[in-house]
Amino acid sequence: MDKLQIAEILEEIGSLLEMQGENPFKTRAYHNASRIIGGLDQDLEQLVKDGTLKDLKGIGPSIAEKVSTLVATGKLPYYEELQKSLPSGLMEMIRVQGVGPKRAKILYDKLKIKNLRELEDACRKNLVAGLEGFGEKSQANILQGIGFYSEHAEYHHYNEAAALSGLILEHMRKAPGVEEICVCGSLRRHKEVVRDIDVLVSSRKPQPIMDRFLSFPFTGKILGQGETKSSILVRQGMQIDLRVVKPDEFPFAQHYFTGSKEHNIVMRHRAQQRGWKLSEYGLFKGPRRIPCADEAAIFDKLGLQYIPPELREDRGEFEAAGKKRLPKLIEENDLRGAFHVHTTWSDGKASLEDMVAEAERLGWEYVGISDHSKTPTYANGLSMERVRAQEEAIEKLRKKHKIRIFRGTECDILKDGSLDYPEEILKRFDFVVGSIHSSFKMTEDEMTRRIIRALETGYVTMLGHPTGRLLLQREGYPVNIPKIIDAAARTGSAIELNCHPYRFDLDWRMMPLAKEKGVRISINPDAHDIAGLSFLPFGIGIARKGWLTKKDVLNAMPLTEVEAWLKSRDRSGV
Repeated sequence: MDKLQIAEILEEIGSLLEMQGENPFKTRAYHNASRIIGGLDQDLEQLVKDGTLKDLKGIGPSIAEKVSTLVATGKLPYYEELQKSLPSGLMEMIRVQGVGPKRAKILYDKLKIKNLRELEDACRKNLVAGLEGFGEKSQANILQGIGFYSEHAEYHHYNEAAALSGLILEHMRKAPGVEEICVCGSLRRHKEVVRDIDVLVSSRKPQPIMDRFLSFPFTGKILGQGETKSSILVRQGMQIDLRVVKPDEFPFAQHYFTGSKEHNIVMRHRAQQRGWKLSEYGLFKGPRRIPCADEAAIFDKLGLQYIPPELREDRGEFEAAGKKRLPKLIEENDLRGAFHVHTTWSDGKASLEDMVAEAERLGWEYVGISDHSKTPTYANGLSMERVRAQEEAIEKLRKKHKIRIFRGTECDILKDGSLDYPEEILKRFDFVVGSIHSSFKMTEDEMTRRIIRALETGYVTMLGHPTGRLLLQREGYPVNIPKIIDAAARTGSAIELNCHPYRFDLDWRMMPLAKEKGVRISINPDAHDIAGLSFLPFGIGIARKGWLTKKDVLNAMPLTEVEAWLKSRDRSGV
């Protein structure tokens, strides 16, 4: 088993123990261990062999033993017994917004609800509202959550699909006869959520490649098997489709299976206007295939500048490509650092020093520490006294590290649009990420005014996760993003692209408008542990999808320019 599978099992063990009523220290230990294992930089198998896994902070001897068993055998009797102790449908229930392990246990104990269908039925019969700790509002929220979950049940978070695609590519490259291989579909286009994984291979001998594909060790079920196409369902619930094409067909298949459907329709129409036919098999003039060495040649034959996969959504790319005016999109190595990083001073899982050291190891020029402000006590938000104590701790670290440490806060935007700290505290920070973490049930007008009021204080350097959405879990709160972008342009504030794979917020569809208005985007990891710092590449894919260039992104600025930009902002009020 790989580390991601093991992390998933540890997370599930923690949830199963919660539903059994186990003490919270034990359940929390498994949840913490899941995050640690999932974010490991070291080779897990080597840690097991060396016997040093138990020495990692947060991994005790008991959990280390269970992880070692999973690494060695792919099975864990303790986990299997836990699964048998409760109905399997409860694990699906806890994925619904508003339920969770504790509430799932109450629903099972009091109403004998064992799955989503029974939960929805109980809500519609008004049985859930009467339970202690629920009420009519909770019941309505659960019903809404069931609808949202059902609508998105076939989709997966980008990071999960990316990790799985890495494993399948590594597996398939070892097949005899592979000439070229790539991932296509929505994953290649960097869509925010992914339904399945499309793998394309060019080869003159497809059978050994099919055999290799069907032997993928994480396969749960073979959905289809053919000479040039096969499909599997992996144990994580994601479908992987493999197609094998001839080498001279590869560029055309790569373009076609990357999509999107809307993009492909326009491409076929352009070919038809020239008297040609474009398909996954080639670009044809009558029966003759027009040779194209790669995708770029296909675009060139159709009078277009090469369109990067991220832009292939039929959202203006053809007009720009036809005039050779596509922008040079931002790349991963353009980023110089990042803001919005949490530590154990609030709800982070790694210390201030560890987060700074990791950012420095990654080669960043600067890192922006922004622990929570005082109101979200659930996140161990910093009181004004603790703000000053952290300031001293950061000052000491600045003397030890070459990386520039910016001292900031993720400051709650309160219901009336005011900020969670008074001016005398806000003035002490190098930057402020203004975010909403409460009172989501406002109208669109109310929420929009709330955020604009916060921006107009002059202290919000950047607006954090501007819609509050959690992908595949909940919709964002209602807010007029174009009006927010206009306000950010007036106040000189940046807007965050929160690149945590559960957020990707600001949505990429809104980024061209921010770019047009001159509003800088800050690609922030919202990192709560060391592994979270590695979310930045995901943000690059989303930023490219939003047509962003290096000059549009705040943290693509070198250190001296970032320092000047922060100092130039008028924080005395607008």
